[in-house]
Amino acid sequence: MFHIKKYTEDYSRRIFLEKTSKSILGAGVLASAWNLFAKTGDTKGAYPDEITSIEVFSKGKLKSGDQINADNVELVKNLLDPIRYKQIKEMGRVLTLAPTTSDLYKLNPAPYLEATLRNNGKARFDTHGNVVTNEGKPWIGGNPFPEPKSGVEVFAAHTLSWGRHDSCFYAAKEFTVDINGELKYEYSTGWAELATVGRVSDPKNPYLIGKEDKLRLQSIFFTSPSDMKGVSFLNIWPYDQRLFPELYGYMPAFKRIRRFPTNQRFETLNPGSELYLSDAWAAGDPFLTWGDYKIISRGPQLGAVSNNWNHESPNWAHKTHGGPKNNLFWDTTVELIPEVIVVEAKPNSYPRAPISKKQVWFDARTLLPLSMISYDRRGEPFRFFDGSFSQYEKKGVRVMDGDHPYWSWTALHAFNIQTNRMTRIEQVKEVDGHRMLVNNPQIYDKYLRIESLQQFGG
Repeated sequence: MFHIKKYTEDYSRRIFLEKTSKSILGAGVLASAWNLFAKTGDTKGAYPDEITSIEVFSKGKLKSGDQINADNVELVKNLLDPIRYKQIKEMGRVLTLAPTTSDLYKLNPAPYLEATLRNNGKARFDTHGNVVTNEGKPWIGGNPFPEPKSGVEVFAAHTLSWGRHDSCFYAAKEFTVDINGELKYEYSTGWAELATVGRVSDPKNPYLIGKEDKLRLQSIFFTSPSDMKGVSFLNIWPYDQRLFPELYGYMPAFKRIRRFPTNQRFETLNPGSELYLSDAWAAGDPFLTWGDYKIISRGPQLGAVSNNWNHESPNWAHKTHGGPKNNLFWDTTVELIPEVIVVEAKPNSYPRAPISKKQVWFDARTLLPLSMISYDRRGEPFRFFDGSFSQYEKKGVRVMDGDHPYWSWTALHAFNIQTNRMTRIEQVKEVDGHRMLVNNPQIYDKYLRIESLQQFGG
């Protein structure tokens, strides 16, 4: 006896095409993903099995635990952006398959999700295009547009809260290798973020008193190599997304703090890196300095949204593979995400930008950015960014964020498509005495004051 499927891959594809063409509100095929999450804490019932199971999708040719490589990548070509497909087909990249995660509490921090549910329906754009509450105040926390109907809503929601914590300090290692697999640059860095509005840990206090006109404070500093030790930068973002952040920097050689221009966001902060300031979280610029936002497609995709924390390494170091010396790509676990939104945008406040447009793939359930392709002025693919994420809990080992396991990014690739030069960055437990912190009051005093810049790297 044959089992006739009611919801086939073609059925879901038709639904996604219709939603894209009509800008239909809501994530989900069979039901609203967010309505289901509000009732059950899970989104599985919003999608048919054909796009929530890689085994069903591939008609039994693939299953969880299998690896996607050059031999079988054609089976999932439609589930990959063109750059990852090329990397797998031609450069030795491999992806490991895991089951689809439908519990959103494993895909975002719990306070952020709870604020999203609590504040649903309270956001709008003001006359300038900034996100405000219905009363016209700065945003009060969570995703303001959990079921977006436009590209600008997707980008606005994500730009307002990159890491989705009130504050976080990431210890990181950065490596850049060339086309031959030669390690050209290696850095140890610290990156701190603090939300000044839209804070989610205390529903009664969504704003940092005295800083309601700001969106975030963000810093980066270097502890190695020796010629970069102590170099540090601090970004102060206005809430008004038409304005550029203030950028302050400290150079040990000059022993002074100076202010830098911040409209040149398509440059690297450290020599050799393939990561621009504009690339941070795939939304490193105020969203109103970009324009022509449009949703160009929706559908299932393979994404690295869970199971990517290496609990076996004392410092959470990740393994590598691919390329001439097996050091081009991080080992990455992906799963079938039932609905991904692809948004295109163009830089409208950067007359000398080397970028003509970018396309970003977002998980429709959380609006988490999965990958990004930017294009040069000729319209040719130029640079590629993709990240992996995870709840930091595995086999009885966990890192806590208050009452919940810590959730964050784990590793990322910044790849120059035209030169095959790769920058890999991973979040680690500690660099040179600076340990990962989340929602800790030390983060502001230690890492996010102008007066603190001279102390970094010490």
